[in-house]
Amino acid sequence: MHGSMMKKKAEPKTLAVADVSRKPQQGRSLASLKRMLEAARNLMLERGNEEFTLQEVSERGQVSIGSIYLRFESKDNLVRGVIAEALEALSQEETALVQRLNADCAELARFLFAYVEGYAEILRKHAPLLRLTMERAEFDPLVAIPGNQQALRAETDMTEALLAHAGEFGGSNPDDHRIRAQSCYHVIFATLARQLSLGTGVEAVHAYDWNQMKHELARMSLAYLRAD
Repeated sequence: MHGSMMKKKAEPKTLAVADVSRKPQQGRSLASLKRMLEAARNLMLERGNEEFTLQEVSERGQVSIGSIYLRFESKDNLVRGVIAEALEALSQEETALVQRLNADCAELARFLFAYVEGYAEILRKHAPLLRLTMERAEFDPLVAIPGNQQALRAETDMTEALLAHAGEFGGSNPDDHRIRAQSCYHVIFATLARQLSLGTGVEAVHAYDWNQMKHELARMSLAYLRAD
């Protein structure tokens, strides 16, 4: 292997509004861009799909068709812009939640119950647009790759936060702690995602009481982490 001669692999692109739109030059242009994104987002949420026209965005956002094409070269890029904003908001809220709980919760149980409560409500808030994001990710790598990166960040943040409480984990093998923490996050996310019908073709099978489900999910996660 001649590492010094090998070309580095290109890093996968992040997804941000700036990646799929032309940069506004003035405050008025920035305000126009925000109206475009808001109009497209509202149409997507109202209809539960991407079946809207740029003419509708123009009318709803009070922007001209020409100005839309000036910022976005296609409707696909406008949709990606909406998703980019949503993923950024989701990431910021998840990070803020973990940081706050890291500072406030000295015990594993307190952290875990507060995390499940907070994370569940964040996902529920963003669920309508997350469903559309996951549907597009099935065929659009410009959404799939950044979406996977965002999910990995959420897993990493939660795993590291749990490992700060590893002294309360059960078992005698410290090498298992990271696996336990990662598995705990996977179970929490998968359960909440199922109940919120996130993902293509995924629907909740049982109409559990939402608050009871959160409580029981935290109890089970705590029992798993503490088990020998």
